[in-house]
Amino acid sequence: MYAVIESCGRQYKVAEGDVVFFEKIDAEEGKNVTFDNVVLVSNEGKVQVGNPYVKGVKVEGKVVSHGKHKKIIVFKMKAKKNERKKQGHRQPYTKIEITSIKTAKA
Repeated sequence: MYAVIESCGRQYKVAEGDVVFFEKIDAEEGKNVTFDNVVLVSNEGKVQVGNPYVKGVKVEGKVVSHGKHKKIIVFKMKAKKNERKKQGHRQPYTKIEITSIKTAKA
C-alpha cells in the first residue's frame, strides 16, 4: 500500500515504514504529524484518485529529526562588467518516518 501526499508545495510518494525528507515543518522531534492532503492511494491494486484529494484518508508519521541539507553554491557573474557574487545556501529539512496510512472504512 502506498499513497501520494501533498505537503510544503510538493508531492511525495510514501509507504508505511518510509523515511522521507520534507521541507521544514514546525513540529518537535518525537511528535506525530498527520497529512490530510492525500492525492492518490493504492491498496492491493485498487487505486483511488482524489479530486483534488481523497476523502477519509490520512497519512500519519513521526518526526525523527530536523537538520540542513548539503550546502549549495550560487555564483552569479556578468561578463565584461567585473560583477561577481558568490553565495551559499543550506535548505532546512524535517526527517519524518511514515507510521501508517489510514483509509476510510466503506
